[in-house]
Amino acid sequence: MSDQFGTVSAEAIRDGTATDSYFHRTERTLEHAGKNPTVVAEVTVDQFPTGTYDVFTGIEDVARMLEGRSVDVDAIQEGRLFDGGPVMRIEGPYLEFARFETSLLGFLSQASGYATKALQARRAAPDSQVLSFGARHVHPAITPLVERAGVLAGMDGISHVAAGEVLDREAGGTMPHALLLCFGKGNQEAAWVAFDEAVDENVPRVALCDTFTDEVDETLRAADALGENLDSVRIDTTSSRRGDFRHILKELHWELDAIGREDIDLFVSGGITPKTMRKLRDVADGFGVGSYVTDADPLDFALDIVAIDGDPISKRGKLSGIKEVYRTPDGGHHVGLARRDGPADGESLFEPLLRDGAVVREFDLDAAAERLTADADLVGME
Repeated sequence: MSDQFGTVSAEAIRDGTATDSYFHRTERTLEHAGKNPTVVAEVTVDQFPTGTYDVFTGIEDVARMLEGRSVDVDAIQEGRLFDGGPVMRIEGPYLEFARFETSLLGFLSQASGYATKALQARRAAPDSQVLSFGARHVHPAITPLVERAGVLAGMDGISHVAAGEVLDREAGGTMPHALLLCFGKGNQEAAWVAFDEAVDENVPRVALCDTFTDEVDETLRAADALGENLDSVRIDTTSSRRGDFRHILKELHWELDAIGREDIDLFVSGGITPKTMRKLRDVADGFGVGSYVTDADPLDFALDIVAIDGDPISKRGKLSGIKEVYRTPDGGHHVGLARRDGPADGESLFEPLLRDGAVVREFDLDAAAERLTADADLVGME
C-alpha cells in the first residue's frame, strides 16, 4: 500500500510527470519535427493593472523544480504585491521547461491565493492577535502552504505541528471542545484545571468557554477555577447559537471588569472573516482565522510565450514582447515593455531567480513577511 496518502511524489514533480498530458505530446511533436526554439515565457494573472493587489509567493518551490534546467528565470520577490503584468519570466529552449508548466502554475496559484486572503485578514485587525487556524480544511500534505501564508501575511502564530516543523515555527493552540466533553457536563472546572496542570508553563492558559452553558457563566467559572493563571478565554460559539456576537463580547468584558479581571483577554474563532474582524476588533483581543484563508480561490496564473528567437509573439488576447513591472513611489503598479524607460523613480520588481539552471537567490520567510508588510503599507491596503 502506498504511503503517499493520495499525493504525487516529489520525484514526479521534479521529472515532469506531474503535468498535463498534452505537454508530453507537445514534446514528442516538437522532437519529431526537430524544433526547440529559444523562447521567453511570462507568468501573469492580468495583463494590465486593475486596482486590486495580490500577494506573490510559491516561488521557492518553482526554483527547486527548475534547478538544473538550462533556463534563466527572473521574478518579483516573494512577498511583493502585484497588480497586472508578469510576475515571472522564463527564457531558454522551450523543451527545457515545457512539461513543468502545470506544476509551476500550481505552485504559484494556490500559495498566492492563500497568502492574499491571509493578508486581508491580517490587515482587518492590525492591533489584534491573529492566528492561523486553517490547517484542518486542507489535505495534510499541503498544510505548510496554509501556515506559511499566515506567517508571510504577518499573522502571530500557527496551529499545525508538522507544518511548523517544515517552517521552523513552533505551533500553538488552546484546547478543543473535545477536551471539555471528555470530562463531561458540569465538570468544566476539572478540565480547565487539568489543562493548567498538564501543559508546559510557557503555554498560555486559554480556556474554551462555550461548551455546555452560557459564555459568561463559563468564563466566570474559568476565572474562578484558574485564578491568576488564566490568560484569556476563547469563544467559539456555533454560528446558530451566537445571536449578537458583539453584544456577547461586550457583556463578557463588563462581567470580567466587575470581578476585577479586566486583564483576561477575549479570543474568538469559528468562521471568522475580515468583515467579522472589523466589526469585533474593538471588543476582541484576538482572532483565529481558518476557512476564510483556505476557501481562497487559486490565483488564475497563466504561462504564455511572448517571444521566440528574439521576435515578439503572442496568442490572441495576450500582449506580445518582453515586459517589465515597476512599483511607483505612490504605491502604483506599472507594466511596460522591457528595454524602454520605466516610470520616473519607479522600482523595477524583477530580479534574477535562476541563471542557466542555478538558483541565484536566497529565500527568507521573515524577510518576505517584512516586504509584504511594507508593500501593503505603501499601497494603502486595509
